[in-house]
Amino acid sequence: MDNTKVKICGLQGVEVLKSMINMPVDYIGFVFAKSRRQVSARTAASMADVIKDWKAPVVPRSVGVFVNPEMDMLEDIMSEIRLDVIQLHGQESPNFCRDIKERFQVDLFKVVSVGQQHQADGNPVAFQDYAGVIDALLLDTFEPQYGGGSGSTFSWEKIPEYQEWTRSQGIPLIVAGGLNASNVAGLMRDYAPDGVDVSSGVETNGAKDLEKIEAFVERVKQA
Repeated sequence: MDNTKVKICGLQGVEVLKSMINMPVDYIGFVFAKSRRQVSARTAASMADVIKDWKAPVVPRSVGVFVNPEMDMLEDIMSEIRLDVIQLHGQESPNFCRDIKERFQVDLFKVVSVGQQHQADGNPVAFQDYAGVIDALLLDTFEPQYGGGSGSTFSWEKIPEYQEWTRSQGIPLIVAGGLNASNVAGLMRDYAPDGVDVSSGVETNGAKDLEKIEAFVERVKQA
């Protein structure tokens, strides 16, 4: 389990990021969707410059987080910051995901909100429809306003259903939703996801907390 990937999401400024450059973090997430952690492309680009100076053995990959984006919006943001990964939290169709991958030559993470997921036409989302299109499946807790980022855990016993599919596809399964330094070791012990994604679980009063980030990363990498 020493290769479990760590994604720290919702960074909003360069100062915390500069203090993280010795940590073995695999992904840094920038939120472009409407959220209290939303950043502009310019701010994200300044943080991406910090990533280039990373001192840990692995340089993190930059991830842009979106909910039902228009292609024009993606074009604008990608012209300012060259993201490595686009992460989609909405009701984006497999065809739209395929178009994004082809246009921007990025990896694509598709988020399934565990608890409720429906397409724009009201039909349930079948994550199996994304076979051969996405590069990772990310499980998050359903949150009606933003689609994710609720800071609450979902029922982890649902993980194996998704895990069986991602393994058959040869893609990673990443788990988000209410993770923190106290519960992540239990998740890894019981379900061994390929990656974990944290945002509010490493914050204090809504701001990223370096000590909490350090503790979280340590727990994951030592588990």
